[in-house]
Amino acid sequence: MNKKLKTIYLVTGASGFVGAALLHRLVKKPNVDLHIIIRKQSKLWRIKDILKQVKVHYDNLGNLPKLKQIIKKIKPDVIYHLAAYGAYANQDDIFQAIKTNIVGTMNLLEACRQNKFKMFVNTGSSSEYGFKKKPMKETDVLEPNSNYAVTKASVSCYCRYLAKQKKLPIVTLRLFSVYGPYEEPTRLVPTLIYKCLEGKLPPLVSPKTARDFIYIEDVLDIYDRIAKTQKFAGEILNVGTGKQVTIKNVVKEATKITRCQAKIKWGSMPGRKWDSNVWVADNSKIKKLLNWKPRYTLKQGLKESVEWFREHQNLYK
Repeated sequence: MNKKLKTIYLVTGASGFVGAALLHRLVKKPNVDLHIIIRKQSKLWRIKDILKQVKVHYDNLGNLPKLKQIIKKIKPDVIYHLAAYGAYANQDDIFQAIKTNIVGTMNLLEACRQNKFKMFVNTGSSSEYGFKKKPMKETDVLEPNSNYAVTKASVSCYCRYLAKQKKLPIVTLRLFSVYGPYEEPTRLVPTLIYKCLEGKLPPLVSPKTARDFIYIEDVLDIYDRIAKTQKFAGEILNVGTGKQVTIKNVVKEATKITRCQAKIKWGSMPGRKWDSNVWVADNSKIKKLLNWKPRYTLKQGLKESVEWFREHQNLYK
């Protein structure tokens, strides 16, 4: 196959949850040339089984001259940018967050805009909005409530500015609470599922804590669709189901699917500073622009997750 007939994809953050899931989908596509940029110290347990199917480039996005050389060599058509720092509670170094999320993204954009590309997809976060009392809308005032959220909000604004100023196909997808295969072991869904499979339950916060949980396959559908269009340069799009569910709902479904009869002890885990009783996406914009709607209900997504985690317990040991 002539390389020019292939679509050249570049994925950053491919060793993380969403990045790894995306890479696993991309390797199944025909006529693709896949490249990833990862740090040498990255943990590759999520993608070690498909590494031979991609071209690996080692860089931390901090060295612009080196990054320009890599991008010039790859000449990617589609860039999926998922590399980030600070999404987890133990990642609390603000300077590292600035270096990775802001400087790293700006370097990548600078390197890519010197080569023609079809689409640059920046990955944002619902945490950019901060606490709201209603469904979060792309036009809302940003009130980020963490170092991570501040840096992600800054990047979203910069991507929008650059896209409009230079007329470049750059889009930001603001992800809500994604769950499913390859999710970080310490997160709610993997922890809950594995405990339930043992007939136990993990410590739990208030049952009223709410999130907009969206199954990973629905998220990947959006990454796939957005790469096929150049009409929405500079747009910021919420990626959520538009339906809020509480931790109580999640636990109820998970225990039912796994037939776990352990006693639930609400409040056995202290509340976190980011916990809220209202956290849901207004997804009307992405539904209209991409003609998209989620395929998975919470029950369906959790059922798929239970089956996958049951079959892949070796990855989490």
